[in-house]
Amino acid sequence: MELAGEQDAFAVYEAKSAAAGVELVAPGLATAGSITDRVETLAYTRRAIELLGRTDADVESARALLRAAPIEREGTVAVRARDVRGSSGISTQRAQRELGSVLVDRGFAVDLEEPDHVLRVLFSSGEVEADEIALGRVPDVVGDSLDVCLVGWLAAESTRDFTERKPTDRPFFQPGSMAPIDARAYVNVAGAGPGRLVVDPMCGTGGLLIEGGLVGARVLGVDVQEKMVRGTKRNLESYLSDSASSTTSVEFGVVRGDATALPLCDSDDTGTQTDTDTVDAVVFDAPYGRQSKIARHELAELVEGALAEAKRVCRSDGRTVLVADRSWREAAISAGWEVDAVFCRPVHRSLDRYVHVLTGAAEPGRENSP
Repeated sequence: MELAGEQDAFAVYEAKSAAAGVELVAPGLATAGSITDRVETLAYTRRAIELLGRTDADVESARALLRAAPIEREGTVAVRARDVRGSSGISTQRAQRELGSVLVDRGFAVDLEEPDHVLRVLFSSGEVEADEIALGRVPDVVGDSLDVCLVGWLAAESTRDFTERKPTDRPFFQPGSMAPIDARAYVNVAGAGPGRLVVDPMCGTGGLLIEGGLVGARVLGVDVQEKMVRGTKRNLESYLSDSASSTTSVEFGVVRGDATALPLCDSDDTGTQTDTDTVDAVVFDAPYGRQSKIARHELAELVEGALAEAKRVCRSDGRTVLVADRSWREAAISAGWEVDAVFCRPVHRSLDRYVHVLTGAAEPGRENSP
């Protein structure tokens, strides 16, 4: 898997929503045991390949690997080489030329415009870092200096259309809106997908809801401000309704309400609720420190209450993803959540986003995740 961005551990975590057995193997590269068609919806994975093999990060080793690899394909081919983050110093033109000649020797015709199959040759060198992990499992290769080449057939590509949904281009915009690529990653981590119900209890302008809807989830937004409710409805209608450019219309709604007292029923895993009533995931971007008081709530009261309400309405095997400008780990534990991971992701010089991934296994007040 070809990762995007600079934070590989977070990219791998998101990739697990679309693939099984994902492991970081080099800067910008990961492997997986299997993938699903949800790779197309990932934010921080660009492509997945059907791996022919792994070798050292030099053209000669890649050429030897391709010569020996079994190939059960017919049709035209093209070779696309990439020096991940410019780390290996490999000439990608030379790699493409030499590995292309191997394929020609093996009886394939080259078509650079519309090939039937694309061979990806990925070179990566350097030390693997995971500075964004504030809490959670650290990949085994972190701290290692690696020189890796992965060779394989292109199997899937993610849709890179995030710039088409710039917050400033939406019908309703407010400063401080989250970038669509990040919103997509967070709803993926939360488990958004076809038919699942995702709730944002502090929906603002609806950026998380838009991305959740675009991956097929049913989305419900709640906000205390009527202005935000009206504006989010306009944004969701623009991107998710029958008349929007999305290929499939999804169910969406926005209501005015308090994140600490959501207008939703308790989660019921006994089977008395219908599947359409069950909240599968909660995801929200909490107000930042400069917004010290929101409506009648102090910030701590608001976040703690929202976490408790998320626990109340979300199914027991569901997830909550909380994005904030600080760690709310203790508040999450007090609300009964298991803290699976916390990522600290820089936004700019004066702002880091803490991404908390919470699962429903813990009992209120129980200590977890050291």
